[in-house]
Amino acid sequence: MSDAVFGNRAPVGAPMSRVDGRLKVTGAARYTAEIPIEGVHHAVIVGSTAANARILDIDTSIAEGMPGVVKVLTHRNAPKLPAQVGKPPASRVLTLLQDDVVHYNGQPVAVVVADTLERATDAAHRVTATYDAREPLTDIRHAGRKEYRPESANKEADSASGDAAAALSHAEERISREYTTPIENHNPIEPHATIAVWEGDQLTVYDTTQYVVGVRNTIAKTFGLPADNVRVVSRFIGGGFGTKGSTWSHVPLAVLAARETGKPVKLVLTRRQMFGSTGARAQTEQRVTLGARRDGTLVAIRHESVSYTSRYEDYLEPAAVITRSLYACPNIETTHRLVQLDLGTPTFQRAPGEATGSFALECAMDELAERLGMDPLELRLKNYAERDPESGKPFSSKSLRECYRVAAERFGWARRKATPGAMQDGDIAIGYGMATATYPTNRSKASASVTLTSDGRGGIDAVVQTASQDIGTGTYTVMTQLAADALGLPVERVRMELGDTRLPPSPSSGGSQTAASTGSAVEAVCREACVRMAADGATDPASMAAWLSRQPGRTLTVRAESKAGKGDDDYAKHAFGAVFVEVRVDRALGEIRVPRIVGAYAAGRILNAKTALSQLIGGVVWGVGMALEEKTLVDPRTARYMNANLEEYHVPVNADIGALDLQFIAEDDPHVNPIGVKGIGEIGITGVPAAIAGAVYDATRIRVRELPITLDKLIMGGGSAD
Repeated sequence: MSDAVFGNRAPVGAPMSRVDGRLKVTGAARYTAEIPIEGVHHAVIVGSTAANARILDIDTSIAEGMPGVVKVLTHRNAPKLPAQVGKPPASRVLTLLQDDVVHYNGQPVAVVVADTLERATDAAHRVTATYDAREPLTDIRHAGRKEYRPESANKEADSASGDAAAALSHAEERISREYTTPIENHNPIEPHATIAVWEGDQLTVYDTTQYVVGVRNTIAKTFGLPADNVRVVSRFIGGGFGTKGSTWSHVPLAVLAARETGKPVKLVLTRRQMFGSTGARAQTEQRVTLGARRDGTLVAIRHESVSYTSRYEDYLEPAAVITRSLYACPNIETTHRLVQLDLGTPTFQRAPGEATGSFALECAMDELAERLGMDPLELRLKNYAERDPESGKPFSSKSLRECYRVAAERFGWARRKATPGAMQDGDIAIGYGMATATYPTNRSKASASVTLTSDGRGGIDAVVQTASQDIGTGTYTVMTQLAADALGLPVERVRMELGDTRLPPSPSSGGSQTAASTGSAVEAVCREACVRMAADGATDPASMAAWLSRQPGRTLTVRAESKAGKGDDDYAKHAFGAVFVEVRVDRALGEIRVPRIVGAYAAGRILNAKTALSQLIGGVVWGVGMALEEKTLVDPRTARYMNANLEEYHVPVNADIGALDLQFIAEDDPHVNPIGVKGIGEIGITGVPAAIAGAVYDATRIRVRELPITLDKLIMGGGSAD
């Protein structure tokens, strides 16, 4: 797709190629581990080989005597740091060599620093530890589990409208089913990496993070520094997906190693070390109970979710939250409970809650549709919510009906045969499935600055700055488009600077909020600059350039902030979509193929048609992986991750993905935020696993309620034949 240019401008919405694309394909874009630092030393973490344990002894003598080794830190010699009680997403409860308690397998028990990576790695292998370990708990379904509601999430954990229990007891039709999702790991291509450089009491941290401001605040708190003494830089990120939204233990450990050695220190996690110590999608066990009239009208929904957290910190996977707002129903009850396991704390993973919860809710809707003898799409349209069921507020905009219509027509849903197993192609069973996609529109306070400079030849150059970060989604590009459009300048005259805490603060790049938050700030500051010049009669590029040439230094710098205002909470704000899937299942082998997926999505104003489509594709592909492949395996004897690599942790490759027909539905939303956008980074994954599960049932008459849907569950009867 080529750039769409109007004159010498690429207006907002145009499929403009990435402004940082050339840097990335030529290798000029430097990621954290590639930043050249003179005299840098290398740190390697030694992880525990036990969980739910205490360290009896740790022997560092061999490592300390090896060539090039300058320091080996353990709980015996590491300096004491302030209590690590974090608040996500800025920080977590950290494990920083402060005591002999081991909570999870792979927890840092030592850090080796040497003059080369090879020497540090070799020395780390020579550190040995012995443990007093107790039997770990690694699965939420273990016998005698103790469920609890986290105090820190009381408001979010449970909800109730109407009387679900009474409505269910009188429902003409009722189903109650249990669905489970496994632990899943993020596995971005770029591993976590940190470089720490001390200059007196000033600290610079280069980090692979989705939240430079959050890392700065956590490090400042951990080391008792003024926030202004800490600079965090993250120019380019090779994928995050939630795992880089928090500050994990390796970051302050790199800072500590640099302080203790007096050397710049680089610490890069291995792929294996990214399992356990930097979060994962939490395993869930969900029960969805639906009550309806015989005509399909929902009268009650109960959605109960149990997920795991670590022994030392609560993290709630909000799987049932999606049920509060998706379908019209007078009686809705949702609950969340936690079970502590001897694993590292889980965290956000692309569409946290919505990805896991939509699988359970949408599968249950399919099962109810079959009980009622209704088409699954018909049932969803029957219970279409015109207002938000939980709050009663009107939606800022909602084009879900159009999403259903467009996607169903493009897919050919009307050709679907109502009887499961009725479509065949020789030994191949064919199935159709569909589901609803949704994700809330989030927004946080953000700020930005713009500096306009006359080039002395009648032109204007603009530098726009904000401490947001581009996690690979195209933030540099869409922010450049927004700024150029607001200023009336060609995009080549605008330079966007991101990823540095010296710039005006912006929120975490998570929750699909960057465009809504930072984008609103970028547009606001550029429009404010135009207003200031217009007050003196400068209203077009020529007069603006002339006005600037008369200013001191021929420049104008403006800073602005964007945050929610009066009336901002008057509407419920969500993006919506519909996804339709075809699967082909080999009857003899149980192999599942997905030859095509059709989706239509309504997400407000689209800032860049190319990067937006890329986000949808990435989300849908992840949905395929979640449905058919992804599962983190944990050894129940040691709590060690058994497939902590990209050979055995399966994710989709090109051969797994068929034709993707994804469309945006035009949607004008004047209420959602100043620039009318809804986040699209996460909606693509929601609904896909349920649609695939429904298609597998349609092909095989086997209902698989436990992800991933693997061939053994079809061949060996791991699903339920209904």
